[in-house]
Amino acid sequence: MVGPIMKKYFFELVSVFLFAALFTFSLSTSAESQNYYPTSIGNTWILESEDKAEHIVYTVEESDEVINDIDLTLLKITNETLGTDVSTSQKLYVDFDEDGIKLYRIVVELDETFGEATAVLYPPGLFYPATLKLGDTWELTAESEILLVGPITFISTSEVVAIEDVVTPAGTFENCVKVRISTRTVSTLSITRSTAYQWLAPNFGHVKFVNTQDVVYELVSSNLLYDVTGDGVVNISDLVFVAARFGEANTEGDVNNDGTVNILDLVLVAKNFSN
Repeated sequence: MVGPIMKKYFFELVSVFLFAALFTFSLSTSAESQNYYPTSIGNTWILESEDKAEHIVYTVEESDEVINDIDLTLLKITNETLGTDVSTSQKLYVDFDEDGIKLYRIVVELDETFGEATAVLYPPGLFYPATLKLGDTWELTAESEILLVGPITFISTSEVVAIEDVVTPAGTFENCVKVRISTRTVSTLSITRSTAYQWLAPNFGHVKFVNTQDVVYELVSSNLLYDVTGDGVVNISDLVFVAARFGEANTEGDVNNDGTVNILDLVLVAKNFSN
């Protein structure tokens, strides 16, 4: 029984590093820098599996974590099985600077048997450089420990393998960065290897993910759908943009896609202001 159970949790722990590799501060495929992960507090993305059985919810949140006088931001990923109370979560404590996104701490909630897995990286690991071009690769190594299992080491190698347009239930996103994440997990029980793929849209973020079991998740909702100005945050500028087009059949201002820019569009933008 230990083998299959531990394999399940290995996959969950591997997903921490796969998901962590989704977060980028400012990727670039040309001389013009693009922000592939808008990091304003309150930003939310919801991806749904093709069979509509699962959600992945990504959020950017404030945290109480401070390391060396650095206030860390919480990047939280929650996997939900729809129609049930079953969910798992990973918490990534990060900081952003001119080099890119820095990871200081990872917390994975398992269960009563295996407890909580934590990886602390100090000095912090660089998950994404500030700029990238097609073909660039980067690597991260981190260590953790699980009850009844002992120490585990993760080695994650990411590579930008393509620039693609992605069609999702929430819309079509052009020139998305496709990142291949290859992970090796080493423990006293086994060595496992896995591969996942992530697509990030310029100035928007998560739009598609394929996990290690080849389950495909696509964007169904995000408050950044209401970021009509494309500056990475939903704010008064977006409200002004929509208001200026009130009464028009304008696709950019018509955020609910009902054919006309009206009061419903203004309400949706206002309700989705980032904190």
